[in-house]
Amino acid sequence: MPPGPTRPFRPPGFRRIRRALRLGLVVAGGLAAASLRAAAPPPAGAPGAEAPPKAAVSSSAACLECHDDHTLTMQRAGKVVALYVDRAGLAASAHRSLDCVDCHEGFDPEAVPHRRPMTPVDCASCHEDVGRKHAFHPRLAQTGAKTGDDTACAGCHGSHAVTAVKSPESPFARSRQAPACGRCHQAAQDQFAASAHGRALAAGAAEAPDCLDCHRHPVARPGPGAAPLALKLAQVALCESCHLEKPAVAGHTLLGTRFVSSFETSAHGAALRRGLAGAANCVDCHGSHQMNQASVAGSRVSKALLLQTCAPCHRAPAAEYAASIHAVARRDGNLDSPVCTDCHGEHAILGRANPASPVNAHNVAEEVCASCHASPRLTRKYGLAPDAVRTFADSYHGLAARGGAATVVTCASCHRTHAIKAPSDPTSSVNPDNLVATCGQCHPGANRRFTIGRVHASPTQRQASPVLYWIASIYTGLILVVIGGMTLHNLADFARKLLRKLAQQKGELPPEPAPHRLYLRMTAHERLQHAALALSFILLVVTGFMLRYPDAGWVEAIRDLSRGAFTARSLLHRVGGVVMLAAGVWHIGYLLFSPAGRSLFRELLPAWRDLTDPWKVLRYNLGLTREKPRFGRFSYIEKAEYWALIWGALLMGATGAVLWFENTSMGLLTKLGFDIARTIHFYEAVLATLAILVWHLYFVIFNPDVYPMNLAWLTGRVSEHEMREEHPLELERHQQEEARTGRGARPEPPEI
Repeated sequence: MPPGPTRPFRPPGFRRIRRALRLGLVVAGGLAAASLRAAAPPPAGAPGAEAPPKAAVSSSAACLECHDDHTLTMQRAGKVVALYVDRAGLAASAHRSLDCVDCHEGFDPEAVPHRRPMTPVDCASCHEDVGRKHAFHPRLAQTGAKTGDDTACAGCHGSHAVTAVKSPESPFARSRQAPACGRCHQAAQDQFAASAHGRALAAGAAEAPDCLDCHRHPVARPGPGAAPLALKLAQVALCESCHLEKPAVAGHTLLGTRFVSSFETSAHGAALRRGLAGAANCVDCHGSHQMNQASVAGSRVSKALLLQTCAPCHRAPAAEYAASIHAVARRDGNLDSPVCTDCHGEHAILGRANPASPVNAHNVAEEVCASCHASPRLTRKYGLAPDAVRTFADSYHGLAARGGAATVVTCASCHRTHAIKAPSDPTSSVNPDNLVATCGQCHPGANRRFTIGRVHASPTQRQASPVLYWIASIYTGLILVVIGGMTLHNLADFARKLLRKLAQQKGELPPEPAPHRLYLRMTAHERLQHAALALSFILLVVTGFMLRYPDAGWVEAIRDLSRGAFTARSLLHRVGGVVMLAAGVWHIGYLLFSPAGRSLFRELLPAWRDLTDPWKVLRYNLGLTREKPRFGRFSYIEKAEYWALIWGALLMGATGAVLWFENTSMGLLTKLGFDIARTIHFYEAVLATLAILVWHLYFVIFNPDVYPMNLAWLTGRVSEHEMREEHPLELERHQQEEARTGRGARPEPPEI
């Protein structure tokens, strides 16, 4: 930049000092002239005092003799420039006490035309610290700045009719400020006038900001494309200084200060704090002058324009979304179709890795997709599948996500994150022709059989999944009949034994004395097999239902103990299955190769009386007969439980293997075959668990004849009293064997 015209150095306030000296000289001259007039008589013939000396005549008056002419002009840079000065405007100006030569220096007013070039008016010689006070025009603070609109004081304040800044008539008064600035910043003025700030200011709201409320701070971009970190942080601080720190402003925020302050902990706010200047701030999303709520048409954060606002920073996701079914619906005028903020949030936008983020893998199905696809209103309105979210939540993928698995499959894993398209679209990831590739992302070796069967299958869908529906229905009926029957059977047994005990307490029924003798009920082999079976069964029940009911309180309590609870659950469930199968193999070997095992098997074989005894017991428990059925080593109670265990173990083992090796099983049995195995596995587990709780635990714990516990599973032996009550025929056999062999001292056989 070439240097401007040189002038002698003048200290700050030079003009004020010179003006004060001149005023003092004029006053002194006036006083001297007055004293001379008082001492000397006026000249002859003069009506009054003679004219004042030329030095006392105002230079402004002399200038206005010419510049009061409307036709006075000059040529400057090929343009005609008016030299007219409005006398009335000058008299009302904030500079009315100044003479013309106080500002226009370096020429002789008597010399017409004046010297060229004229010395530029230097407002800074009187107005100190101009750069700091005019931060919105930063070049004013620069030394040797180029001449321009942002450095010309007269462009804003006027040349001669300068109004005091605090005057209501000033162009910088609140009601006039936007139009005044708009003379140079027309686009910004138009945007501001239509903004929430501009409308509030026009309505006279005391807390509404005007141009200077924001721009007196260094918040404007210093140059095209420049976005330094300090500037962005300053913009955030300025916005928060009103929207958080001023109660009158914060009260107008639709969602409250919490909504605004959440930006600080968002992905954008945190990135700015980490020093990433490219992260978005308030201005990047809401605009510098056109800020409006999302509900206002034309707002940068409205549904119609939001994609354009987010796209400059998120180009790839924006391009994918633009081709999605959501974007197509939005362009067709569907206001319910989601945009960026519907999924990611508005101010509190968090990264996907953040557990609190709605788009985190563990949250996206329930917190994002479900908001539309589980809404009865929206599913009915647009004909969407009403149970898509529920069926996903009940699938293994959904249960794993809810249960806290470290790596989970979400809706986006199959449907994509942004490029979500209808299944009928050939480019959709869930189009039938593309499902093998989609499933193959997680299931290596996936083939066409993976795609045979519904993805969102559920036993509750009679029309869509009839096979699963009927399996679930049959099992539900079976559970109601079997467990209901067991419950009634045991209640009747409990009531009969309770009445007998009351009669014994009253002395109405004397107890039958029994010698203190023990009889072998379970060998060591059998007790160890029972222990392995019991422990593995309990482990399978706990870890299996942890997956099926991940939101249960007891499951959450276990998960709270460790973040790896779900991974441990999966491993322990498989360990429990292997132990149970190993115990089954052990038991089969025991039955085949051990004399005690072969005897056990013969005693457990079903007999005709196992069909008639339950009716006899029922008649006895209901008081219809006084004779109680007499059982041998095993009654229908133990036999039913034993053969149900054999059937359940085989069925659970087979279906469990299908679920364990899902890639192989789906490749062979199809997705439908996998779902059938999964349905059977679950309902069989429910049936087995309820049977153990209602049937087995009653007879070994809550049965009044053995309470608080039948100790045979620990010691292997039962008392003669228990044998007489539960297995009288077996007791008689032992007694007959004792009489035949004469071995009364050893009533029980040795353990094997």
